[in-house]
Amino acid sequence: MNEVQPIRNIKHINAIKKALHGRDQLLFIFGINSGLRISDILKIKVGDVRDKDSIVVQETKTSKPKRFVFNHSIKNAVSEIVPATADDNEYLFKSRKGDNKPISRVAAWRILNDAADRAGVADKIGALGTHSLRKSFGYHAYKNGTDITLLQSIFNHSSQKDTLRYIGINQDMIDEVYVNINL
Repeated sequence: MNEVQPIRNIKHINAIKKALHGRDQLLFIFGINSGLRISDILKIKVGDVRDKDSIVVQETKTSKPKRFVFNHSIKNAVSEIVPATADDNEYLFKSRKGDNKPISRVAAWRILNDAADRAGVADKIGALGTHSLRKSFGYHAYKNGTDITLLQSIFNHSSQKDTLRYIGINQDMIDEVYVNINL
């Protein structure tokens, strides 16, 4: 199995966003802006986000509570995409199969990969998976100046080295050294 990568190029992120609509676009926007694992995102219900500024989720992997504030991208997507008629008890990423069940991790993976294909960026971004959303959040936060120790805390990593490897920064830094040395 290939290790998935963050989506490093903002143009690729925007192309994927444009290739998605409705619930699927909200999934992408929510994932790339929250840094949450897909297993935690899929549990969220409409009432958890409607007219809210933040949310506390119980992380599936760590069993720890995690609070995060919704940025403008998430708030705008929720207000534009979630129907006013949606019940607060409905899953935000409701499956079209059966009664009020969230989509599966596999369905989320398909949504992302199909969108990358439609956007024409699948071959440019490397291995893409649902974890790419979380890694992309970390990658872009780091590139925008977020301290690595803060990202380490956000991701619950035990070392900065793990966080840098996780978000793909180590290899980027190494590649940059080679590109910039022209003797």
